[in-house]
Amino acid sequence: MIDKIEDVLEKYVRPQLLKHYGNVRVISFDNGTLEISLTGQCGSCPSAKFTVESIIEKEVKKYVSEVEQVVLVNDVSDDLINFAKKILNKEL
Repeated sequence: MIDKIEDVLEKYVRPQLLKHYGNVRVISFDNGTLEISLTGQCGSCPSAKFTVESIIEKEVKKYVSEVEQVVLVNDVSDDLINFAKKILNKEL
C-alpha cells in the first residue's frame, strides 16, 4: 500500500510542493489513516494544514481509496529540543 501511496505522491503531489522548495514524507499507513510530515520550506509553512487538506489529501484519496484521512505529524528532532532547552536554561 505504501508503494501505491508513494506513487501518487511522486506523480501528483511532490511536483507541486517542489515549486515551493518543499516535500512530503510518509510516516505510516494504518487502518485508513496516512500519517505524513512536510519537509523543506513546507515543513515550517504556516499554510501546512491547508497544503495537506487541499493538495495532499485530495490527490491521495482520489487515487488510493483505502486512504480515509491524511494526518500531518509535526515532528521536532531531539537535537532541536535539546538545543532549545540549553537556550532556555541559559547554557549557551
